Amino acid sequence: MCTHRPSCPAAGSPAARSVTAHVVAAHPEQGWNLLCDGTIVFDDTGELRPDGRVVAPRRVPAGRLAMAA
Repeated sequence: MCTHRPSCPAAGSPAARSVTAHVVAAHPEQGWNLLCDGTIVFDDTGELRPDGRVVAPRRVPAGRLAMAA
């Protein structure tokens, strides 16, 4: 699926962590982007991989969030 050079490694491979895939379809109004390796990345940092695996969002514990005065 990836057409740029050098092409990205397969989604989920150890090498993929060090390479940033390109966005091929952006849908900010819906909160997601499609990457060239077939991964769907959501605004909450969750991911849906091409093979159907789900990567849970990386959330900040509530105690660490800033409070407005």
